Amino acid sequence: MIDLHLHSTASDGTTPPAELVREAAAAGLTVAALTDHDTTGGWAAAAAALPAGLTLIRGAELSCRWHGPDESIALHLLAYLFDPAQPELAAALARVRQSRLGRAERMVDLMRADGIPVDWDDVLAHAAGGTVGRPHLAAALIRAGLVTDTQEAFGPQWLGRRYRLPKADLDVFEALSLVRAAGGVTVFAHPRASVRGKVVPDHLFAELAAAGLHGLEADHHDHSPAERAEVRRHAAELGLFTTGSSDYHGTHKKVRIGEYTTAPESLERLLSAATGVTPITGVG
Repeated sequence: MIDLHLHSTASDGTTPPAELVREAAAAGLTVAALTDHDTTGGWAAAAAALPAGLTLIRGAELSCRWHGPDESIALHLLAYLFDPAQPELAAALARVRQSRLGRAERMVDLMRADGIPVDWDDVLAHAAGGTVGRPHLAAALIRAGLVTDTQEAFGPQWLGRRYRLPKADLDVFEALSLVRAAGGVTVFAHPRASVRGKVVPDHLFAELAAAGLHGLEADHHDHSPAERAEVRRHAAELGLFTTGSSDYHGTHKKVRIGEYTTAPESLERLLSAATGVTPITGVG
């Protein structure tokens, strides 16, 4: 089984990278991609703990934005097998991480101004050096007994609207260019997940493909069957490959490793397009 979208404590997952690769192997995966938000911070620990027979695809999920003539829409790009030392890409990811950090602290300030007992130092301590995101704030609300789970914390009365602030995302076309320059491969993550909010217009798929996008994530728990079919149609029309992934975040989300998987032929296309870094296979 091939799962190309997993998160660890290097960003907003609840499982440390070393434990995550062991969980992946125990779940029956043969290939797993570590794709933490805007960081490669978990790569080394995951590679060092890689179980025998499991292949690690090193990647990241990039926070991006499309700027249309009348609107601006956030989206995520999964970037695989890129050179993390490529200066322009490394600098861009550092800027996004810094923006995430400042945004989270300002959100805590807003909640504290309303008397909500959330402490910034506590949030940082539990993030343990990972890229700070809304799930870390959700976890703080859970610890305070104010919500029961991450889904409730992401509701409009909490982090979904009232206390949500924007962050500085990468322009999606800039991100595509940076990943290509670093020898990586890009896949548009959950592109039709309308449950998450506004999705991009159809014409953007062709524009992204022309700019170097390689694939579309079709099978995802936030896609309805109709949305999965729509993604596959776009991919077929544009000659892109499709992936399936769990988007596993540990206990932050009620989804299991390998809940959705990628076909071997899609993985082959991904590997053949990458020139940055190579996959690593555990040898025991």
